[in-house]
Amino acid sequence: MPTQSVLIRDSSFLTRALQQYLSLLKKYPIITKSVTSGILSALGNLLSQALEYRKSNKENSPKKKINVLGPVHFAIFGLFITGPVSHYFYHLLEVLLPNTVPYCLIKRLLLERLIFAPAFLLLFYVVMNALEGKTLANVQNKLKTSYWPAMKMNWKVWTPIQFININYVPVQFRVLFANLVALFWYAYLA
Repeated sequence: MPTQSVLIRDSSFLTRALQQYLSLLKKYPIITKSVTSGILSALGNLLSQALEYRKSNKENSPKKKINVLGPVHFAIFGLFITGPVSHYFYHLLEVLLPNTVPYCLIKRLLLERLIFAPAFLLLFYVVMNALEGKTLANVQNKLKTSYWPAMKMNWKVWTPIQFININYVPVQFRVLFANLVALFWYAYLA
């Protein structure tokens, strides 16, 4: 007798999964956000590599191999850095700049874009290069050649996204929202 898979069509499964996620988010917010960040970061890197591989196949250029350690490094960064750091930063924004503060929407955005984003990008470069086993000289060279262009692109692309995120997305979902956008951002970069 043939069996059929109904998990994707079964709305009760999706409802239960969402309820379970929300329950975990309420009971264990940092761990839940960290694990989610790790998984989505790894998926983003894997998606990026898959798209690059597919593109090289279509263009008959040298085939790029899938770097298995890439998703692992991104998972580590998401789990130990992105999840917890973002969680605390978004909560700090609520404490420092509650909705009652005049011009809080703009002040939050400026704080995030001019202080948090540059520091977080620097941290990303340092940690990812360390995970790749690069020397301090390699890290310094990477920062000299890539940091400023990456920061300018970050400001161009992420400013409207972060405006929406820090001002209109409920604080408990901000890390998830940013990670979902980052998943597509990695695909776009590929």
